[in-house]
Amino acid sequence: VQLQASGGGLVQAGESLRLSCAASGSGFSINRMGWYRQAPGKQRELVAAITTGGSTDYHDSVKGRFTISRDNAKNTVFLQMNSLKPEDTAGYYCNANVQPKGWSLLVDYWGQGTLVTVSS
Repeated sequence: VQLQASGGGLVQAGESLRLSCAASGSGFSINRMGWYRQAPGKQRELVAAITTGGSTDYHDSVKGRFTISRDNAKNTVFLQMNSLKPEDTAGYYCNANVQPKGWSLLVDYWGQGTLVTVSS
């Protein structure tokens, strides 16, 4: 499974960004996709995730500002980030929780990070 992420950048507080992450490969089914972030000196944390069925999970700090969506046909997940704050500054990492064909276990894959910088 390969994950290709895009969409980070430098914005001012209050502005918006949209992150995208596409999963490619074969021989697996995706259970859940999502975004994690890690700021300097801090642990990686879940920002938002969405299952194949559409169930979502958000970090409390982004509820009402960020929206995660998914195109199951294209194995792509999107994160619309509105009303960005300086504390949202971090490296954002795409995650896919997948079940390889013939396996009963779930495996996590990670994309390369994309940097989001929000200036005040």
